[in-house]
Amino acid sequence: MTAEIRPVTVLFEADKVILELHHDAEGAYHAFPGGVPGAGSGGSLGVPRVALSLTEALHARIRPAGTAETVLRAWAQGAAPQGPVALVDPAAAEPVRVRAGAVVIRDGAVLLIRFTKEGGGSHYEIPGGGVEAGETLEEAVLRELGEETGLAGTVGPQLARVGKDGRHEHYFLVSATGEVGPPETLDTYGGTPAWVPVEQLPVTPLWPRRLSWRIEHWHRTGWPGRPAELADSITDLDPPCRW
Repeated sequence: MTAEIRPVTVLFEADKVILELHHDAEGAYHAFPGGVPGAGSGGSLGVPRVALSLTEALHARIRPAGTAETVLRAWAQGAAPQGPVALVDPAAAEPVRVRAGAVVIRDGAVLLIRFTKEGGGSHYEIPGGGVEAGETLEEAVLRELGEETGLAGTVGPQLARVGKDGRHEHYFLVSATGEVGPPETLDTYGGTPAWVPVEQLPVTPLWPRRLSWRIEHWHRTGWPGRPAELADSITDLDPPCRW
C-alpha cells in the first residue's frame, strides 16, 4: 500500500484553521474536512468542528500528518494555503523501515549522535536504529542505545511517531544509566555521541527536524500524554523549524 494522494479541504476563519474533531483508542485527534476515509470532500457528516490558532495547531494531533506538515509549514511562514490540498498520509504507507529512537536527557542536556559533514559543519540524530525481526519497539530502543552509546536504560513513554519516505520512526523517552562508552566500542556509523543542552535544540541541525524544538518545549512544559504524529520532509537541517 502506498500513501493515498487526493485533495482535502483546508478552511480558515479569520486566523484559525477549521478542523474536524475525532476520537480513537488513544483519544482525540483532528482531521481536515475530507481527510478521513469514507468522508466526502465536504467532510464527515455529524462530526463537530473546531477552530485552532497556529500555536494550538502546532501541538495538536492532526491527520493526515503529511498534509498537516504542508499546511503548518506554509502557515508558519506566513502563506497559509486554503482550498484543496493533497492528502498525504505516511501512516497509511507500508513501511520500508521501522526505526526506534531514544530521547535521553541528563543534567539539562540531550544525548545525540553528531555527524561531521565534508567541508565542515555537523548534523545530529537521535540515537536509534532499525527494529529487527521479533523485536518490540521498546527492545529495539534499548539495544540501539547500548550499541551506539554504551548506555543501558528504562523505556518511558513514546513521545512521537514520525513518517518520512516510507520510514516509520518511533521515539521514546528513556531514563539511561551508566556512562558513554569509548568510541572504539560503539557502533555509530561514523558518528560521535554528544551531549547538547536541551535549550539549544530549536537551533540545532537535528533530524527529525520537526521533533527537535518539540523536545525542548516538552522538557519545559511537560511530556505529551499521547505520541505526537508528525511527517518530516525537511532535508535542510540548518534553518530553524518552528512548525
